[in-house]
Amino acid sequence: MAGSDAVIEAMRPGALAKRGLGFEDLLAVNPKIVFCTISGYGATGPYKDLPSHGIAYDTWAGLVIPEYDEDGYPCIPEHPSVGIHAGPLFGAFGILAGVTRARETGEGSYFEIAQSDSAAAMDWLRSETWKAYERPESEVTGNKADNYERRAPGTAGMREGVRYQIYESSDGHVMLMASEQEFWRNFCEGVGRMDLFERWPGSQYGDHARGNKELRAELAAIFATRTTNEWVAWSGEHNTTIAPVNTPRTLADDPQFQARMGFMDHETHGADMIGTPVRFVGEDPVDPTPAPTAGQHNDEVIDRCARLRRPAGGGAASRRCVRRRQLTQRRGRTR
Repeated sequence: MAGSDAVIEAMRPGALAKRGLGFEDLLAVNPKIVFCTISGYGATGPYKDLPSHGIAYDTWAGLVIPEYDEDGYPCIPEHPSVGIHAGPLFGAFGILAGVTRARETGEGSYFEIAQSDSAAAMDWLRSETWKAYERPESEVTGNKADNYERRAPGTAGMREGVRYQIYESSDGHVMLMASEQEFWRNFCEGVGRMDLFERWPGSQYGDHARGNKELRAELAAIFATRTTNEWVAWSGEHNTTIAPVNTPRTLADDPQFQARMGFMDHETHGADMIGTPVRFVGEDPVDPTPAPTAGQHNDEVIDRCARLRRPAGGGAASRRCVRRRQLTQRRGRTR
C-alpha cells in the first residue's frame, strides 16, 4: 500500500476497516492514499445496511416504470442499467480528483459513492423539473415554442412532438430532430416540400410542433419512401438532423458502431464485449486481458506476503504465510 495511489472498497462501507485495512489504517502507511468506498445505498441514510442488487438503484431513482404481464402481474420492463454503471464512473472521477490533489498537497482523501445516488444524478433533469413544478407557474413556465405551457419532464414531454420524433422508414425507423428552424428548413428544401416550412415555420429554437397531427401524417408518408440507411446518408447531404433507431440486437450492424467500437472477440476475452469508448488519438484501442479466475493468483499473493513479512532468518510471520498457502491449496483440491 505504501506505493499505491488509490484503494477501492467495493463492499459495504467499513468492510475493509473490519479487516484492519480501513482508511485510517492505510493513511498511517501512506499519507497520500485515496480511499474510495462504492456501495449500493452509500454509508449514510436509512437504507445504508440494506442488501440489494443492481436494479434496485434504478427503481429507487425512479428510472424503471413497472409494466404488467398478460396475467396482470407487475414486472420489470426492459431498460438500460444505470446505477451499477454510473457509480463506478463517478468513482473514477473522484479517484482522479483525489490523486491529483494528493500529488499537489501530499494529503490523502476518503470519499464514498452510492450507486443509487449515481442513478438519480444521471436522471437529474426529470427529478429537478418535477421539483421546479412545485413552484408557481408564474415563476416556472414551459418553452416559448409551446406558448410557455409546461410539458412533462424529460423525454416524456416529447411524446407529442412532431419535428422531433421517431418515424417509420421503409425498413425500420429513423429519428427526426429538426427542432431548430434552420434544420427544419433544410429538411423541407431537401424533400422538395417548402410548403410545409411556409405553413409551419416554427420558432428558431426548441420547436417540436407538438400535437400537429396534420404535419405528422405528412412526415410519416415522406419517411416511408426511403430506407433508414438512405435517410441517414441523405441527412448528411442536406445538413439536417436524422439518426438511425437501433436496438441492442441490431446495433452491431450499424456502420458507425463497426467503424468505432465493434466487439472484442470471445475467443480471447471469454465473451464478446464492447470496449471502452475512451479513444486515445494515435494509439491502439485498449485491449484488456480476461479477468482472473477465482484463486488464480493465490500463490503469487501469498508468496509476496511471505517475502514482505519474513524477518531475517525466517520467523512466525513467514510460517503463517506458508500455512495460509497450504490451507488455500487444500481447499482448492476439495472443491
